Amino acid sequence: MRVVIALCLLAPFVAMLWVGSYAKVDPTFIGIPFFYWYQMLWVLISTALTMVAHQLWRRDQRARSTTKGGAAR
Repeated sequence: MRVVIALCLLAPFVAMLWVGSYAKVDPTFIGIPFFYWYQMLWVLISTALTMVAHQLWRRDQRARSTTKGGAAR
């Protein structure tokens, strides 16, 4: 579970640090060069991935507290 959380949080960093993959003008989207709309798209993707990571973290914490509480009884 924690590996999936780490991947969700790491993916945007890798995508933005790999500049060679998006340092170009074409294809344009409604007149906006690829370089800019790709980065703006990653803002939305990063938000979604962070929300997924947060939900998975909460689920993992609940599962750990249930297991810990059940073992103490």
